[in-house]
Amino acid sequence: MFDHVKFGVSDYAASKAFFQQALQPLGVGVASEGPPSYGVELAKGEASVCLFQTAEAPAHLHLAFKAESRQQVDAFYRAALAAGGKDHGAPGLRPKYHANYYAAFVIGPDGHNIEAVCHEPEAGA
Repeated sequence: MFDHVKFGVSDYAASKAFFQQALQPLGVGVASEGPPSYGVELAKGEASVCLFQTAEAPAHLHLAFKAESRQQVDAFYRAALAAGGKDHGAPGLRPKYHANYYAAFVIGPDGHNIEAVCHEPEAGA
């Protein structure tokens, strides 16, 4: 849906490591990188998320990454927790959004709400 989103982080190395590990199950990887003041671009296809080192306190952000399956949502959640994320909603259906909204939420190194979501019905259902 978007071309790219770029935001500042307080600890570039920690945030880069967190996002690389958490988003790997979704097929997202490093597309390019410059010095920390420029940052790293993590991409899948044409859409990317970019983060850079800043001394400014970043505002809290909610990023939702599209998963192709519910299994990818589960894998994202496990990878994000292993990368140091904090639980903010285990994988599961969120019927208040719609009947097939399957998502997981974690809080990243800067307090951002990071989500993986699949809008497809359960495979075989």
